Amino acid sequence: MNTTSVNSIHTGSVDPASSGAFRPWPSGRRGRLRSAGPGGRARWSSFFGAGALVSVGYMDPGNWATALGSGAKYGYQFLSVVLAASLMGLLLQWLASRLGVATGRDLAQLCRERYSRRTTIVLWIACEMAIIACDVAEVVGSAVALQLLLGVSLSVGVLLSAIGACAMLALQSRGQRALQVVVCALIFFVGLCFVVEVALANPSWHSALAGVAPPAALLRDAGMIWLAAGMLGATVMPHNLYLHSALVKQHARAGDERSVLNAMKGVNIDTFVSLGLAFLVNAALLIVAAAVFHANGHYEVDDLADAHRLIAPLVGTRWASIVFAAALLACGLNATVTGTMAGQVVMEGFLRMKSARWMRALLTRVCAIGPALLAVSLYGEHGSNQLLIFSQVVLSIQLPLAAIPLVRFGSDAGLMGVFRVKGLALALAWACVAITLVLNAALIWQMAVYL
Repeated sequence: MNTTSVNSIHTGSVDPASSGAFRPWPSGRRGRLRSAGPGGRARWSSFFGAGALVSVGYMDPGNWATALGSGAKYGYQFLSVVLAASLMGLLLQWLASRLGVATGRDLAQLCRERYSRRTTIVLWIACEMAIIACDVAEVVGSAVALQLLLGVSLSVGVLLSAIGACAMLALQSRGQRALQVVVCALIFFVGLCFVVEVALANPSWHSALAGVAPPAALLRDAGMIWLAAGMLGATVMPHNLYLHSALVKQHARAGDERSVLNAMKGVNIDTFVSLGLAFLVNAALLIVAAAVFHANGHYEVDDLADAHRLIAPLVGTRWASIVFAAALLACGLNATVTGTMAGQVVMEGFLRMKSARWMRALLTRVCAIGPALLAVSLYGEHGSNQLLIFSQVVLSIQLPLAAIPLVRFGSDAGLMGVFRVKGLALALAWACVAITLVLNAALIWQMAVYL
């Protein structure tokens, strides 16, 4: 991929319009795409994989940190936040994939073409900051998992996690499908681990069901606001919106209504199934924290190392801690892939700068390893969780900078044609943006008060 566009990340083909002027739907692009067969009929298997790559960002170590902290402190109450964040993420990812399929362009390219250069640079910098914040969380989470499994120091774990991430990304040299198979296998492994953890935790399902209702103190309690913002940022990652639109944009011929409709059906199934599984993993993590820690009076367990140390004696088997650490490592390794791929997408989309996979992987590793090593050297293992949650809060604050252009473009009749988002879906999309802005405003106000 040294000379081809990141448009080929998912399909392996080159975007014929990557260097030309953008033509809105329905004039479209010419040429047959790999995901489209004769008569615009899709080869359905080609549509699956993008959702899995995107979903790993919904269960990365940042999600673990926020879910553990909220489950231990507030019990099952934050299940409502997990559900709301997952539904918001599903809606925005659906909109991102719809935008990519209908226009044949990704969100970063559309921002560059429709906004001023100054606005484009601001959006690019914000997105790069989000990727770095997310990558720091993944490196630290993987380092903690390696420390728990192998007994190495956190500093060594940080370096080993970087090597593991590069090994995962090296799978792309064997084709995109090989990487997708490994990612899906790790997702399946994580899901199996949480089936075991939930069975061992023996939660109160009546209390879990009651936790779906939002707590009344959510916008009054500073601790709740902090965790809720972190959970929102950990679930709905801004760079995932750019990535998803890029991964699916070559599934159809823009302007060919039949081709676009077929592609949207396959992409929607892929998105709904993948993010549905991610929601189950996040909900299971919070349920385990509530059933094991909160129910036994350990309300201040907000650290991955403490959770690992306490889960075995509280559950009654050492396998609980082993499964916990193994699943954390799998999530951390998986999430590093999407961060690097998203970095390629935004750099090429916003700046038209192409980079080799190894170069982008090296850049993201360097940007993540520095802050991660500094954090673990200053605060040790018990400061890692605060770093994880802080990184997710950064993502939450930056989310509107990606969501607002996404909703605007997705509802633009001139750009989307008959596939524009309207009615209830559009109202819900703007409601997601409004909720994010309100939550971030409450968070910033609380921070100002306490500082």
